[in-house]
Amino acid sequence: MRGLSISGAAVLCAMALAAPPASQPATQPASAPAERNVAVEKTSQGELLVQPINHSAVRFAFQGKQYYVDPSGKADWDKMPKADVILITHEHGDHLDPKTIARIRKEDTVIYANASSVKKAGFGRVIEVGQKKRVLDITVEAAPACNLTADRLRFHPRDRKDNGYVLTFGDKRVYVAGDTEGTAEMKALKDIDIAFLPINLPYTMTPQAAAEAARAFKPRILYPYHQGTSDPAEVKKLLADVKEIEVRVLPLP
Repeated sequence: MRGLSISGAAVLCAMALAAPPASQPATQPASAPAERNVAVEKTSQGELLVQPINHSAVRFAFQGKQYYVDPSGKADWDKMPKADVILITHEHGDHLDPKTIARIRKEDTVIYANASSVKKAGFGRVIEVGQKKRVLDITVEAAPACNLTADRLRFHPRDRKDNGYVLTFGDKRVYVAGDTEGTAEMKALKDIDIAFLPINLPYTMTPQAAAEAARAFKPRILYPYHQGTSDPAEVKKLLADVKEIEVRVLPLP
C-alpha cells in the first residue's frame, strides 16, 4: 500500500476576512439518471465502482458496500443504492442536504462530517482535518478545504475547518477535494489514483488553478467537478502535456 501524508502538514489555507455570510450556488443541476457516469477501477481487494452523480455528489461501491460523498441536489435518488457510509465535506446546502440523506440512508448508515456540518444537521460523527479513521472496509482521512483568494474567503473560510477526503479502497487512493482552492496540502498529496477537483467560480478555483494543482500531485485519473459555468474540457486542454494524468470530462454542473 502506498503512503499518504496529510496530517503532518501544517494547514496553510488563508485566514478568513470579515465578510458577509457565505452563499451557495443559486441553481441546482438537472436530475441525474441513476446509471450515468459509472466507471469501474481494479483494486487489490476487488473492483471499485466510481460514479460522479452531479454538481457535488459522488458514489463509490466497494466490497458490496455503498459510499457517498456530499449526496445532495437533483438525481434519481430513489433508484440509487442505499448508503452504508455518507461523508459530508461542509455545511453548504449543495453539499449538506438532510432531505437527500434521508432518502438514501438506512438505520445503520455511518455518517461523518466536519464539526460545523454535524452541528447544523443534528446528526453524524465528527472527523477533523488530519484525522484518519477506518470506516467499514475503507480508510477515510480528512484533508483541509478552504479558499485562498481574497475575494472568495467568505465562502469557505479556514477557521470553519471544512473537509476534503482521501479514501483508501484496497490499494487505491481517491481524493474528493470538496469546495477548496489549491492548498499547499493538496499539492503535497502523494500516490493519488483518482481525484475530484472543483472548478466552480466564484466559490472554488479556476480551471487553470485546478490544472496547476493537478500538475503538482499528479493523480492518475482526474475528474473536474463542482463545475458551475466553468468548462471541464479546459482542464483537459491545460493538462494535455501531462501524460500521467487522464482527465475525464463529464457534464457535472
